[in-house]
Amino acid sequence: MQSFKNKTVFITGATRGIGKEIGLRLAKEGANIIVTGKSTKPHPKLEGTIHSSAEEMIEAGGKAIAFEMDIRDEGQVIHAINEGAKTFGGIDVLINNASAISLSDTERLEMKRFDLMHQVNTRGTYMASKYAIPHLKGSDNPHILNLSPPLNMAAHWFAPHVGYTMAKYGMSLCVLGMSEELKKYEIGVNALWPATTIATAAIQNLLGGDEVVKRSRKPGIVSEAAYYILGRNSATSTGNFFIDEEILKEEGITDLEQYKVNPGSELLRDLFLD
Repeated sequence: MQSFKNKTVFITGATRGIGKEIGLRLAKEGANIIVTGKSTKPHPKLEGTIHSSAEEMIEAGGKAIAFEMDIRDEGQVIHAINEGAKTFGGIDVLINNASAISLSDTERLEMKRFDLMHQVNTRGTYMASKYAIPHLKGSDNPHILNLSPPLNMAAHWFAPHVGYTMAKYGMSLCVLGMSEELKKYEIGVNALWPATTIATAAIQNLLGGDEVVKRSRKPGIVSEAAYYILGRNSATSTGNFFIDEEILKEEGITDLEQYKVNPGSELLRDLFLD
């Protein structure tokens, strides 16, 4: 298991939810966290800002710096990556977490929503990776981790929401291609996806509200899985589509009840997993 002490982690969408939880988990190990997102002022319906998240990560035991960054804006992405690397002396890990979702069918999906999902999910992941790679080459255990599902070409994962599936699979295709492309630099490129729904703002506000949240797990299960993945040797652990609970079981953690929002509840299987 590699140490995270003084390692630098760049996270897209680190204001709340899974991105923030991964930052907190690695900050506890002494990592430097580059927090990025669009939330710079409190929102009535969304918890936190990039600045409050950075403060929490410092309190957790790490160092942190926050950059206002729209993942669709090339200039802002370049600035955050280069300035973050300059502040901490490099980048060791890139977490591509930022994502947009709309589970509409083809007739109902507005093109502006289609464009948003593809700009944030697929293009954003590709672009952040592109500009982080020169910095990752200087690390002794460089990783890219995309929060995206395993590739499954079954039609039933496309039919209900073709636009969203295409956008999320774009992130996974980056794993498929970049893991092979970057082997020569020993940069590990992997995907991580939850086995069940995770209690995040997206679940609360877009995918069913309180009832779905009650049958979900906490973001901590994903951050714990990310911790173990990123601690592996990047030269040998690459090109994988990991599932959170499977990673924990491999690490000897079999009691997953602690991660349930409502202990004893029947969990909901997440999208893209048969």
